[in-house]
Amino acid sequence: MDTSTKIRFGFIAVLWLLLCYMVVASQPFTLWVAFVIVASGIVVWVPLYKKYIKNGKRNEGR
Repeated sequence: MDTSTKIRFGFIAVLWLLLCYMVVASQPFTLWVAFVIVASGIVVWVPLYKKYIKNGKRNEGR
């Protein structure tokens, strides 16, 4: 994984953590809030993992 990809991952991580903090701080922590955070994490991180980590390892072997 090159440097620009690491910077993108870091930037997205900071934005996602900031948004999660805003959701948690704006209302009481309930099961629904936990579900929203987990669901947003899946939506954000799974496609990035598949694109850069999983496929990146496959392309490095060539």
